[in-house]
Amino acid sequence: MRRGIGIFATLAAVAAAAVAAVSLSDGGDGGSAEGAVHPGEPSVAIVSPRNGARQTDHAVVVKVRVHDFTLAPWRFGGEPRLGEGHIRFGLNRVPDCVDPVKLERAESSPVGRGRLVGRSFDFPRYAGPNGVLAARIGSSGSYSPATRPEIYYHDLPAGFYRLVVVLARNSGATTPYHAVTNFQILSASGHGPNCKGGKVSSAKAAAFD
Repeated sequence: MRRGIGIFATLAAVAAAAVAAVSLSDGGDGGSAEGAVHPGEPSVAIVSPRNGARQTDHAVVVKVRVHDFTLAPWRFGGEPRLGEGHIRFGLNRVPDCVDPVKLERAESSPVGRGRLVGRSFDFPRYAGPNGVLAARIGSSGSYSPATRPEIYYHDLPAGFYRLVVVLARNSGATTPYHAVTNFQILSASGHGPNCKGGKVSSAKAAAFD
C-alpha cells in the first residue's frame, strides 16, 4: 500500500512540474516573435530587410518567417489544401517625387489600393529564378512565387521600395495573411531625392492602411 502511495505521489509531482513549466513558457516577457503568433493561425513576418532600412547596395535578400503554414513545392500549382502552399513576393519602386494631385486621386480611387504602386521588379532580370518562375506562370510584373521563405532581388536602381509578402495556396489563390515592408536604396551620393514644387516624397506615396 505504501508503495502505491509513493508511486502516486511521484506521478503527482511530475505532473505539477510539467504544469509549472508550461506556465513559465507561456508567461514570458512577450518579446519573442514566437509568442506573438496565435496557435493554428497562419502568419508571415519579414525578417529582412527591416522596415525603413536604407542601403547603398543595389541587391537585397528578402527573408521571411512563416508560422503554421507549410511550404509545399511538390504541390505548386496543384489543388489547394488547408494550411499549405507557397509565398508571393511583390516588389515595387515608388516614384521619387509624386504630384499631390496624383496621390490624392490614387487614395480616393474606388478601384485602387489607396496608394501609388509604382514600377514592378518581379521579372527574371531582377528576381532571378523566382522571376523566371513568374514568367512561366504568367505573373511577371505582379509577383514572384517562391517555395522557400526567401528571395533575392538584384540590379535594383536607387529609390524607395515597397515589398508585399503574401501567403498563397497551392493553386496560387491568395490568403489574408501578408506582411509589408518599405526600404530605400540610396544613390551613389548617399542621399535620396530632394522633392520640390510641392511634390510628395516616396515614403508618403508608399503609405497604406
